[in-house]
Amino acid sequence: MFNAIYRVFLHGIHRSSVRIISQNPKSSFVQFSPFASAATNKSKSRPENENEENFTANYLMNTWGFSPEKALSASKYVNFDSTEKPDSVVAMWKSHGFTVEQIAHMVKRSPPIIVCDPQKTILPKIEFFRSLGMPESDMVSIFCGAPNTFKRSLEKQIIPSYNYIKSLFESNGKSFGSMKRLAEIFCCDLQFQLLPNIEVLREAGVLESKIVELLQTQPRTLMVGRERFKKVVEEVKELGFRPSTPKFIVAVHAMRSMNKLTWEKKVALYKKWWSEGEIISAFEKHPYCMMISKDKITSKMDFLINKMGFESSYVLNRPVLLSYSLGNRIIPRCSVYKVLLEKGLINKVKVSMLVYPEKEFLRRYVHRYEGEVPGLLKLYEKKLALSKI
Repeated sequence: MFNAIYRVFLHGIHRSSVRIISQNPKSSFVQFSPFASAATNKSKSRPENENEENFTANYLMNTWGFSPEKALSASKYVNFDSTEKPDSVVAMWKSHGFTVEQIAHMVKRSPPIIVCDPQKTILPKIEFFRSLGMPESDMVSIFCGAPNTFKRSLEKQIIPSYNYIKSLFESNGKSFGSMKRLAEIFCCDLQFQLLPNIEVLREAGVLESKIVELLQTQPRTLMVGRERFKKVVEEVKELGFRPSTPKFIVAVHAMRSMNKLTWEKKVALYKKWWSEGEIISAFEKHPYCMMISKDKITSKMDFLINKMGFESSYVLNRPVLLSYSLGNRIIPRCSVYKVLLEKGLINKVKVSMLVYPEKEFLRRYVHRYEGEVPGLLKLYEKKLALSKI
């Protein structure tokens, strides 16, 4: 019995912190070393000069501007003791139009690419995109947008993905045009993500042209596991969106861009002004209203309702207002509105004041009343200038 307890006791103690004085079961006792525990804890703490002793981390900090923490973290995944390989990779990039700033951006996003084989891994992918006849700036933008493309197989992933997307666009009468926004498609698993998720949209009844539109504007929406994506599509349908309408893919993108907890927090925030049914109504009218950060929701609703005195229903019927910049549009234009209201030149706020394009707003609400309200344009320009400070 004593031996069993003894073994269990020792099992929970670090070997370096104990010394067995006797192996006789009847007289065994354990001596604790007060220094052993301290030494163990010290070995677990990070030395202050750890980066100085780490060649890779030191290189990443001094050459590409990594912070000490990020450099140390990156060195766990990529490690080298000479700059020969990184230098050859950088030379390859520079010879094909990449600037130092662009290289730094790529390396910070994907440190392992700095030790790729320049001839076997880097060059073939650059040559492939160049062979498509695209401008050098577009080719560079693709790699800057998705530097992990350098780590993907040219034959197994990049070329098949390009051919599929190209055929999908052309079969729908769309010009393939610039691929800059599609950069991450080349890092996406064609067979296990992209194709299954496109099929989910087709099965739901989404028009082919809208699928292409989603790929053109928000390709990352499709870069998720099929089950997760299918659940999002079903949730959007349950909210009342019809797959045949343009807003369906916008709503899919909105819900795909956040997790359930984030969605619930934003719903709780909007409940300060609207009922849950009204929140869903606002989302149906303008899905992007749920993609705004909580801070921006608060600041815009507070300004429009509490400071300007608009009814909450005014914003509910026009949730697109929440997509506008508070400093660049809402506050400057509301300043003009308040002056015109005080002068009796208008008797109520018109949605057109906030919705109209800049030139039309100036024509209808600033230049039109300059004779009756001297300095109106200067007031508006001053408010715009304040937003840029």
